[in-house]
Parts: sequence; structure tokens; C-alpha cells
Amino acid sequence: MGSHSLPYMETNPKLIFFTDFDGTITVDDSNDFMIDNLGFGREQRLVLNEQVLNETLSFRDAFREMLGSIKTPYDQCIQILLKNMKLDPGFKAFYEWAQENNVPIVILSSGMRPIISALLEKFLGHKPAKHLTIISNEPVSRDGKDINSEGGWGIEYHDDSHFGHDKSLEIRPYAALPDGERPVLLYAGDGVSDLSAAAETDLLFAKQGKDLVTYCQRRNMKYTTFEDWSTILKTTQAILSGEVTARDVAEGRYQPTDSK
Repeated sequence: MGSHSLPYMETNPKLIFFTDFDGTITVDDSNDFMIDNLGFGREQRLVLNEQVLNETLSFRDAFREMLGSIKTPYDQCIQILLKNMKLDPGFKAFYEWAQENNVPIVILSSGMRPIISALLEKFLGHKPAKHLTIISNEPVSRDGKDINSEGGWGIEYHDDSHFGHDKSLEIRPYAALPDGERPVLLYAGDGVSDLSAAAETDLLFAKQGKDLVTYCQRRNMKYTTFEDWSTILKTTQAILSGEVTARDVAEGRYQPTDSK
């Protein structure tokens, strides 16, 4: 497959930024918020989460069960999230820098597109520009009901993987490009569903204090932590300018300074 048939290569970028959405671009996870407040609650969610971390339950099955406990109509869920979710304070600056510097942003999410689109539009103040792409799951009618009715929606997964959305599938064709054509591939995430993607990229930004860090430590995977997107922006700027390589960062030879 030539690079010309790959959508994110159309503008010949030197770098492509793949990222998770919930808990990575947003401060809190919108799905967790719905499960904790509208579904069966935090305690039951954490039990299932632990089973996923210990690999005794697939993310796909756990997440479907969690979302299945939410009976609130879908349109009401979106309104509740618009009132309660916050964007990472540094993301908007990263988004604007990426647009000016030909860096495609690809959101790979285990969440659902209508929620992601609504939240981004609110945070950015406009519909996202075309350098940003969303690849995610979709909401689907449950038992033939209208999704905007009580108990009327469930999740329709993007693919058949045990993640429900195997994020590595989207990255792999870019990772396979020959030297000289292949851009630098970066990824930011916070949770278990980000593992498959992390393995395909040159550098993984893992959110401090979250499951992904725990998992990387258990598996001896290289990662660099971030607290918010201002760190990601500085590091990505340094990589794009050639000041450092993704490998330098991954191997701990670079720390972003606070002065620009």
C-alpha cells in the first residue's frame, strides 16, 4: 500500500499524532462518568476494570456490561456530559499548533462518536478542522428502541477484537511505510484499551497515575508520562523541529523544560 492511499499522508506530514480521547483529551473519562452516575456505579465498574487489567475478562465484554447498565436516553447523556466534562487545559493549544504545522491528529476511541464530536465542538468553539479525525465506536439501538428513549441504546463496536476497537489497526499501515516515507508516529493514552496502539508507535505518552502506566510497567514497555497536554506539545515541537528524536524521549534522554 503506497503512502498516497493512506488518508493521513495526503499532506505529507513529518509526524502524525494518534491519541485516545477519554481521560486523555478530557480530564475525566466520559464513559466512567456515565457508568458511575447513570449506570451501576463506581464500585462495580472498578471490579470489572480489575478483571480487565488481570486479563480474566476482555475489555469488550466488560465495557458492554458497564454501558448496558445505563438506561438514560442517549441525547440526555450527551447533555449531562456537556455540563460535567472538562477539556485538558493544554489540548486546545496543541490542536491549534498541529493545524498550523501540518500534524494530523487521529483520535482513536473506545467511546462513541456523537459524544466525542459534541464535546470537542463545545471545547474548541467550532466543529473540529479537517486535520483532526475521529475513529471510534457508535451508539446503536437496543431491542429496536429509539436510542433517545429509556434503555434505548447500546454500543456498536468498531471491529471484532477483544478491545471492541483495536486501535493498532489504524496505525499499522503507517508504521509499515518504508524509511524516508514513514512519518514519526506518536500516541497519547491513559488506559488498557490504548495498549495495542502503543506498541505500533515511536513514542507513547501515558497519563500519570493511570492504568496505562501500571500496565507498561508490568510489561516493561517504554513510555513517557504526561500530566497535561502542555508537556505533550513541548515534546512534540522538539521532535518535529529535529531538536530530539522520539527514541531520545522514549529512553529518557529528554525532559521538556518549562520555558518555551
